[in-house]
Amino acid sequence: MPLMTWNNAMSVGVAVIDEDHKKLVSLVNELYDAIQGGHGKDALGKILDGLVSYTVMHFAREEKFFQETGYPDAAAHKKEHADLTRQVLDVQSKYKSGATSTLSLEVMNFLKNWLVKHIQGSDKKYGPHLNAKGIK
Repeated sequence: MPLMTWNNAMSVGVAVIDEDHKKLVSLVNELYDAIQGGHGKDALGKILDGLVSYTVMHFAREEKFFQETGYPDAAAHKKEHADLTRQVLDVQSKYKSGATSTLSLEVMNFLKNWLVKHIQGSDKKYGPHLNAKGIK
């Protein structure tokens, strides 16, 4: 059973961003399933690396749109991205250095809750702005 499920309430109204968010939900679920399934350290590490890489790429895409369109809340939004990136890179670093317990249900619930809150809160706010600038 997945940790989280994409639903239309998570749509920001920008197709490429919605697809990114669906992929992030999928990657969080993949990592959760691997943890629940008792997969080995290397397999979990590979999934975690993919999640980190995709998250960084996604944040860069959003921030590029902010810059191109003059999004007024860009600075605060970028700070949220930087804070999560720092936390996720810390988990990744600890995991790679042998602290495999860092990938706990607590961490997975944090990722889930952060992603849902961020998408339905901060990300939803920029949807109308980007739409008005022709990004749909």
